[in-house]
Amino acid sequence: MLTRLLFQRMDNSPLIIFRIFFGILVALECFGAIVTGWVRRNLIEPNYHFPFIDFEWLRPLPGYGMYIYYVIMGLLGICIAIGLRYRTSIILFTLLWSGTYLMQKTAYNNHYYLLILISFIMCFFPANGSHSLDVKSNSNLRSDTMYGYVKWVIVLQLFIVYTYAAIAKMYGDWLDFSMIDVLMKPKKDYAIVGSLLQEHWVHQIIGTAGILFDLLIVPALLWKPTRKIAFFLSIFFHLFNSVIFQIGIFPYLSLAFSVFFFEPETIRNLFFKKKTPYTDNEFKEPSYKNVLLTFGAIYFGLQLLLPLRHYIIADDVLWTEEGHRMSWRMMLRSRSGKGVFTVVDKNTKEKFPIDPDDYLIKSQKRKVYAHPDFAWQFAQYLKLEFEKEGKEVSVYLKESRISINGKSYVPFINDKTDLASEKWNRWKHHDWILPSKLEEVKD
Repeated sequence: MLTRLLFQRMDNSPLIIFRIFFGILVALECFGAIVTGWVRRNLIEPNYHFPFIDFEWLRPLPGYGMYIYYVIMGLLGICIAIGLRYRTSIILFTLLWSGTYLMQKTAYNNHYYLLILISFIMCFFPANGSHSLDVKSNSNLRSDTMYGYVKWVIVLQLFIVYTYAAIAKMYGDWLDFSMIDVLMKPKKDYAIVGSLLQEHWVHQIIGTAGILFDLLIVPALLWKPTRKIAFFLSIFFHLFNSVIFQIGIFPYLSLAFSVFFFEPETIRNLFFKKKTPYTDNEFKEPSYKNVLLTFGAIYFGLQLLLPLRHYIIADDVLWTEEGHRMSWRMMLRSRSGKGVFTVVDKNTKEKFPIDPDDYLIKSQKRKVYAHPDFAWQFAQYLKLEFEKEGKEVSVYLKESRISINGKSYVPFINDKTDLASEKWNRWKHHDWILPSKLEEVKD
């Protein structure tokens, strides 16, 4: 049954229209990042960019290089949409987008990670088989069909994302709606809805709906009797997120995924009325079946395991942040911290209090006190900066305090630890992070 589900031929209209939507959206994301100043703030202005650990070799291009970088990605998005050199365009976009994601994490967003995964998946799909310039120049590429696995790969990826997002929300501060209050406080000055978003009963609706939507939306879209109502609820949910949280293209990309849940004939009749209908439903296993199944098992095995890694790391991920990223823990917490970075010359014992304004931009300063990996990386950066002056130094974060979800500040990082001499291990707990005080913290 599974084999038939994966390898039965079907109308490829959902894949073709998704390619068009996807290309347009990523082009808007890239050009928008330039226009809104995102590229300038995150990739040009900082002296140091806090890359993902182990990717320090990835650095933004100097001068106006990152503007050119994003223009190229935007143009690749257009090429994807119109099906011009599709395979080359989607592979290059995936590589470039992965690069810009890994070279800075100050503006980390789960949606950026999802875009890497979807781009990677699209590299293997024949999304230029119809309504593309590739077909106009080479008619041998033309196809009105696709294998069923194209649909189910997307569906399974979304199911993993939404399910883990729902499970992650099932913790105290979300279930008592205090986290919703934290999320909505900055929105109080919004026209019309600002005051409404401060009401507790609204927080109850948003918090409950957030869990139920994430948990049920994929099954509801798959089941025909609930598909239409689920789709309209998706429109409301994602437009609400777009307006209130202003999270770029993600709400619209999420809506674009809906084309894989409707019958291919419905999508063809809606977007491609002149396209040749396909009704044969031919079943034929491709020659690469075993490779596909093996690769798919490895890929989705990683997707299932990666969000669980924090369970093998000591202490609470909400406290330590170890294992938080790439785990679909979306809009779950608000962190703020404070402290004093102090550099000590190992030979002379001279102390150098550090003014973060000399090294970091505002968004980075918020991170180095509240996120342990940022604190560690900043210590490594300071160590290298002082080594340029011929000094061998230790780096300490004194008076470290953290507040999670607007609660009172409590000690966070051991101020006797020389962060510059510590090693980072992404699979283990770092004992210079003090034991969790989440149970002791009161509002």
